[in-house]
Amino acid sequence: MSEFPEGAQPGPAKAFWPTTLRIIRELGRRPGHVVIMTVLLVASVALNVIAPRVLGHGIDLIFAGIIGAQMPADASPDAVIAGMRAKGDHQMADMLTGVHFVPGHGIDFGELGASLLLVLSMYVLSGLFFWIQERMLNDLVMHVVYDMRSRVEDKLNALPLSYFDTHTRGDMLSRTTNDVDNVQQALQQALAALVHAILMVVGVAVMMFVLSWQLALVALLAIPISAVVVGAIGQRSQKLFAAQWKSTGELNGHIEESFTGHDLVSVYGRSDDMTRTFREHNERVFEASFRAQFLSGTIMPIMQFVSYLGYVGIAVLGGLKVASGQLSLGGATAFIQYSREFNQPLGEIAGMANMLQSGVASAERVYELLDEPEQLPDSPSDHEKASSGKRAAGRIEFSSVNFSYTPETPLIKDLSLLATPGQTVAIVGPTGAGKTTLVNLMMRFYEIDSGSLTLDGTDVRNMSRRQLRSATGIVLQDAVLFEGTIRENIRYGRLDASDDEVLEAAKATYVDRFVHALPEGYETVIDQEGGTVSAGERQLITIARAFIANPSVLILDEATSSVDTRTEVLVQKAMSALRASRTSFVIAHRLSTIRDADTILVMNDGQIVEQGHHTELMSRRGAYYELYKAQFAMADPVDED
Repeated sequence: MSEFPEGAQPGPAKAFWPTTLRIIRELGRRPGHVVIMTVLLVASVALNVIAPRVLGHGIDLIFAGIIGAQMPADASPDAVIAGMRAKGDHQMADMLTGVHFVPGHGIDFGELGASLLLVLSMYVLSGLFFWIQERMLNDLVMHVVYDMRSRVEDKLNALPLSYFDTHTRGDMLSRTTNDVDNVQQALQQALAALVHAILMVVGVAVMMFVLSWQLALVALLAIPISAVVVGAIGQRSQKLFAAQWKSTGELNGHIEESFTGHDLVSVYGRSDDMTRTFREHNERVFEASFRAQFLSGTIMPIMQFVSYLGYVGIAVLGGLKVASGQLSLGGATAFIQYSREFNQPLGEIAGMANMLQSGVASAERVYELLDEPEQLPDSPSDHEKASSGKRAAGRIEFSSVNFSYTPETPLIKDLSLLATPGQTVAIVGPTGAGKTTLVNLMMRFYEIDSGSLTLDGTDVRNMSRRQLRSATGIVLQDAVLFEGTIRENIRYGRLDASDDEVLEAAKATYVDRFVHALPEGYETVIDQEGGTVSAGERQLITIARAFIANPSVLILDEATSSVDTRTEVLVQKAMSALRASRTSFVIAHRLSTIRDADTILVMNDGQIVEQGHHTELMSRRGAYYELYKAQFAMADPVDED
């Protein structure tokens, strides 16, 4: 079971923009945050963009002060420039035409200090606004991710069993954990950086055009080149990242299988095979990750090379414009700073594009889960409302029921069955006969295609699933325990049960016998796999859990198949206590465990081929007799009583 199994890896680039717009709508659920963040971000960018121009003015003040101090106080700027031209110093004269100097006056330190203080204040305020915006963004993203996780959890509880039958556990875990975390990382790190970078590019471009449109055109040449680079490389890297996720999921799935089946791997001596398979998966992860990261990593160096070319062009052309007096020294300095600030966000856009692509791919997988069709909604009848709070009698009736998992493969065909209150009905038959399907229909894990299924005369489709399942208890072949104490696992059947009721259920189902041998008794903590208790003891706990729920209908699905013969005796006694006064359906392969059932149903190909008591069925020498004889072929002779 892989985290990203075949067909479940991040989606193709064609869904990028629809998914991105859906994420933006998620953020828009808190419009107050979005508005304030936008204002702060724009203010931060504006201060950052204006500051170099103010700093350039300070440089002009210094240069003008140096030039003015060298000139006679009684001369005018025009006279000074004309005198230079008369002497043949045309280049210096051209340069001074762009300088606002006052002959005889040095540097105005008051105005210079005010300019520098203003620049410092602008950078401090810009950083403060950006920090506040980042703080609010984190709060917004955490709320969005919190809501997303909650919706995923609600969705999983609303999905039909068919979804879980067709999707691996690793895939669902990845969607609810890895993918949501990846969305959070993309929103926190990539989204704000991208918006900030785009605003910086726009703001800096405006200021560059204000200073010199010729130099601005040189700087803007980087945009189409960058777009081509990001578009060409980004499209390929998206596919490679999808392959990386898929390979990583397969590796994780193999590791999960190795850990889960460690005992079997050791028993059958398959450690070398598992290690070899791990290395193959690991090699594929390495190759996919290397190719994806290498290709995406080429974006930044190419962008830097483009920015350096633009920087050289601006430096040369800017120097010529300063020398000709078309641009002041401070303006040229500001423009060079703008060119660097222009190229930096372009690089950030390229760098964040990969993270955003990965985040959008994960968001697409989450949305695929959220868009899955849910199980049919409940439509409680007036009868159910009237019987609210009453305990069901437990009369189950199938009438001409038909069901199939897929339309082309019918399974249950025209099945009719009546189980009266207190009756024990055993269901036997070969694998694939439809035994477990029958249970799934009773629990409304699947809806019947036609016919009717009633509980106490009421069609289960007119009852809420909660009411139906609250009247039903189930003990499965695999004893599922939750991390917690033995007392908590028993109380899971009815959370409002008192300690005395827990103790009563434990005594009735023989759990109390082994609990006292444990150091912590009922407070003994067991893990999810029940490692601190044996398989039989785990099964007894699940029986106690069903006992305390006090259901009207009981389903026992191969409840003794995984325990030893000695423990089976205790389990059988516990189940006998549990079946008392309840309508019970027992699915069993061990035919010796259902000899005392009131009715035995023999199923094959979705139909009941035989029905009756053990002795009656054995005397017929039909399908049940053949099953019994095959199971006890080693016994001589077959006991037909």
